[in-house]
Amino acid sequence: MDVRAKWAGVLGSMKEFPAVNSETAAAAPRIAVILPCYNEAGAIVQTVADFRRALPHADIYVFDNNSNDGSRELAAGAGAIVRRVSQQGKGHVVRRMFADVDADIYIMADGDATYEAAAAPTMVAAMLEDNLDMVVGSRKSEVEEAYRRGHRLGNAVLTGLLKQLFGRSFTDILSGYRVFSRRFVKSFPVLSAGFEIETEMSVHALELAMPVAEVVTAYGARPEGSVSKLSTYRDGWRILRTIMTLYRVERPILFFGIIAAFLAALALGLAAPLIVTFVQTGLVPRFPTAILVTGLMILATLSGMCGLILDTVVRGRREVRRLAYLTFRAPSDFARLD
Repeated sequence: MDVRAKWAGVLGSMKEFPAVNSETAAAAPRIAVILPCYNEAGAIVQTVADFRRALPHADIYVFDNNSNDGSRELAAGAGAIVRRVSQQGKGHVVRRMFADVDADIYIMADGDATYEAAAAPTMVAAMLEDNLDMVVGSRKSEVEEAYRRGHRLGNAVLTGLLKQLFGRSFTDILSGYRVFSRRFVKSFPVLSAGFEIETEMSVHALELAMPVAEVVTAYGARPEGSVSKLSTYRDGWRILRTIMTLYRVERPILFFGIIAAFLAALALGLAAPLIVTFVQTGLVPRFPTAILVTGLMILATLSGMCGLILDTVVRGRREVRRLAYLTFRAPSDFARLD
């Protein structure tokens, strides 16, 4: 029997199992659907219902981020477990979700009913089949209003930039539809505050060389009454800034090496005429330029040394994160208790 088919069968029959305990732990993983929510009264009930229909066995959590349109009450009425996060921003919500929810597999989506809940069992089966740590729902939409051209272009540019900087990437780094293993969630130090959180997740997986995959999923338009909270230019700039910050933090020897090379090249360019004049006459007629060249070379040397020192620090931090990651079980080993 195909492995993925086996897991899909397990997931499809898990509605027969009671709450997980020592006797049933080996039969079914604990799955949590975690939904960030901010003023989604027009969509949250449908979102909860869709995931309940796709995964009847899962615990569905809605983390409300200061909604003032009754989203919290509607989610509770739909049967979700509702938690409140007072710090505004999706990054803060994800930090609380990862800290507060205990499960074997986590499914994160938005509360706006745009993601294909029916694809969740396939994504979970893919994770269990290959012991993956993150499965990204790569969005495919035939509806222009759902995935506007400006957002498609920005996503493509940022995805390409991430690939250039970190060597590999996903086809949709900004997708909010993701399935995580327990060891990803509990080893991920959430630092972002806003919509740049998806980029940080992608970089975290790439840096620790985690096994990851993508599954193409449908992406629909928001229901009537649901309004996007995403600002194309503001959030695009924040994501770009996050990529550059993560590049500086995770690749310091290259980041500071580029600065050092630029300063050294500038210094050599300014010094060339001085050297020629000195060889010909034995004089240094432009003494201020000589001082500037000396200063630039000192800065280039300091920048290069900073890169070397920080690279050692980053390597140590990466080893610590990797060891923390390895303390948790693999996705298919959900019978083992951490």
